[in-house]
Formats: sequence, structure tokens, C-alpha cells
Amino acid sequence: MLRVADRKVLEEPDELREILVKIRSPCSTVTGHGPVAVCLQLSSLRTWKRKKRRKMSNALKQVFNKDRTFRPKRKFEPGTQRFELHKRAQASLNAGLDLKLAVQLPSGEEQNDWVAVHVVDFFNRINLIYGTISDYCTEQSCPVMSGGPKYEYRWQDEHKYRKPTALSAPQYMNLLMDWIEVQINNEDIFPTNVGTPFPKNFLQVVKKILSRLFRVFVHVYIHHFDRITQMGSEAHVNTCYKHFYYFVKEFNLIDTKELEPLKEMTSRMCH
Repeated sequence: MLRVADRKVLEEPDELREILVKIRSPCSTVTGHGPVAVCLQLSSLRTWKRKKRRKMSNALKQVFNKDRTFRPKRKFEPGTQRFELHKRAQASLNAGLDLKLAVQLPSGEEQNDWVAVHVVDFFNRINLIYGTISDYCTEQSCPVMSGGPKYEYRWQDEHKYRKPTALSAPQYMNLLMDWIEVQINNEDIFPTNVGTPFPKNFLQVVKKILSRLFRVFVHVYIHHFDRITQMGSEAHVNTCYKHFYYFVKEFNLIDTKELEPLKEMTSRMCH
């Protein structure tokens, strides 16, 4: 069903292929004397790699460009426990810690605090990812919020859409991001004051938020992955997805059935 995972992650462009052919060929086929010629070609290869790294860097800057943000990021107040947990989680990621270990609850910390920090972080990250392709996700290109021909997502809320309603992908995304923003800014659900308890339905709300955020991944991977690839941002998006997946599995926050649309890709990506 899914073809994303079947794509070749890297294909050698003509410039790189030409350099590699020369390096892999017998010395007699390379202009100049063997060892010297190989050194020159290796130098060319290193130059190509530097250009590739610069291109990747520029692509990632585009992902995080504030002008491309879909909406303002929710931030943690410096000095609060959540801010310290957020810094701790970011430090683990920046240190290259195994993502399966990075999502585990740190010793001595409350699970709800840890979950709250990650929900806000995932909202910010996924919001940015969608923002980078939102110009290509239009009423014309995506008249239905879907994940391929097998999955269609309908919107329902407590206000205008009391029954599941078919909407275009951009309409659905706008309503989704607005709805999540209301939830995470609601002090009764996501309390920011130290000592204020979480509501009894906190995890229930979190599961709904994360299930709906997962649908953004489904739509982006199945309908807009070409755009992500063109930007050179697939590694970043894949890492964000793996982090999200390991987290929801660690704390059992998404029903297995909801994960079905990306099951094949996930089995290859998340070992």
C-alpha cells in the first residue's frame, strides 16, 4: 500500500557517479599516474560531499525558518520544571542518544510532566513540518484529508462540526492546529504552575492530540514526501517521526489501529 518506504533514500547524481567511476576504475583508465590520480579524485569526492552538506544545511534552515512557521510556537517559561524537562529532553536528542532511550521517563520525574513536555514539543515540530509543505497542500491538490486511497480522516469537534465531516486537507490541518493550540494553552488541562495537579482526563486528551498529530505524518508522507525530498529534509522528518513513534509506543498513547497507514514504513524505519 505505501510506496514511501520503497523509495531509494539516496541516488548518486551524475557528478558523484563520474567521480566514483574514476576512483573504482583501474589506474590506467584515470588521467595521470595511478596513486596521484586517485588522490585527486578523492579530493573531488570530498569537495562534492562538502557541497552536499551545505545544501542539506540550507534545506534544514528552510525547515526552521521562522517565516515558514505555520503558527507561533508554544514555549515553556524559563525557570519552571517543564522548562528544565524540555531542556533535558533536547539535550538527550542533541547528544545523539538512542531515541528509544531518549523517550524513557527520567528517574524521579512525574510521567504526566514528561508527557506534557513532549506533547507541546511534538506539536511545535509537526506544525513546522506541515508549514514547509503547506503551499503545496491546497484545496485543489488535496480536496480530501486522506492518507492514500484507503484512509480518509473526517473532522469532528464540539462546536461547528458535531458530526464527522469530510474536509480538504488544508481545512482539516487548520482546524487541527487551532484545536491543539487551545488544548495545550488551557491551564485546566496543561497546568503550568508547580503543584497544580493534572486533570483526571489528561491522558485521554493527550491520546486524542497525538492520534490527530499522527495523521499529519500520514498525509505528509503519502502525499507530500516528494516535496520533503526536494528540500533535502527527509532525514529530519524521519528522525522526528521515529522520535514521535517511540514515544507513543513507550507510553501506549496511540491505538495500534491508528498506526496502520504507516505500518509498512514504520517496520523498516523503527527497529
